[in-house]
This record gives sequence, structure tokens and C-alpha cells, in this order.
Amino acid sequence: MTKHRSVQGFTLMELMVVVAVVGILAALAYPSYSESVRKGRRAQARAALAELLQQQERFLTQRNCYLGFSNDSGTATATTNTACGIASTFAVPFKTYAGDSPNTASYQLSATACNSTLTLAECVKAVATPVKADPAVGSLSMTSTGVQACTGTASSTNFRLCWP
Repeated sequence: MTKHRSVQGFTLMELMVVVAVVGILAALAYPSYSESVRKGRRAQARAALAELLQQQERFLTQRNCYLGFSNDSGTATATTNTACGIASTFAVPFKTYAGDSPNTASYQLSATACNSTLTLAECVKAVATPVKADPAVGSLSMTSTGVQACTGTASSTNFRLCWP
């Protein structure tokens, strides 16, 4: 009689097939996951822009002008506007980022006059600039008159990526 030894474990070939299958699945899933994260960040930026414009409207009723400000690396600086009594040291009373905290913000917010012919007493343009590059959409913007825009490749090819 011959004794049969029971086989335990996996062969190297079986392990390599499993690793290859997992690698292929990961290669297919990662781009979808990345795009889903970008879409979530864009939605967060659109909500932050809408909130900022509501705050700007409240500011307009109190000061009779909008507040312009820039936001470089999370530090918001008010635009001097002597007609409204705003100096460069004026503290920006708005949330100037999209996200849970300034350190983890996905977008930085800023506000300027809509164009060179309109003043901050007439129109404000809120801009959300991504912290991490988003080549398809780039920066999102919305004015107090309701005009929505974006930069990046989607601005001319697929505007629904910017503003669905």
C-alpha cells in the first residue's frame, strides 16, 4: 500500500494568478474612485460658493457693498474699499475655504468685482480654486447676478462637469 501525502497550501502559479487578477481589478477601479472623489470635491466647492454668496448678500445689506478678498494658502486678505470703510486689515467674516477645516480644504475661496467696469457695490464674483489640481474643471466661479463659469477643459467641452 502506498501512502498518499495530503497537499497543503497553494502553488506559486496559483498565487501569481490571484495577484494578477487583483492588480487588474485595482487598475480598473482606481480611476473611477479618483473621479468620484473629484466629483465630491466639486460639489463641496459649489455648495461653499452658494454659501459665500449668501453671506455676501447679507454683507451688502449692512455695508452697501460686497467684500472683495483674496485667499493665498488659506490666509484671506480683504480688498481695500474706502467707499465702504474697508481697510486691508479688515478681517474677512466669511468661510474662505470649502471643506471641514482650512488645513484639509479641497478648495480656497476668494471674491472680486465681476469685471473691470463694475464695482464691488454692484456685483461680486466668488471663485473656488482647487488645492489639488483638477484639469477637467479647474476653478469654479459664480457671480451675484447668477453667472456660473469654470476653467479647465470642461469649460468648453462638457460644462455639466462644472455645474450639473
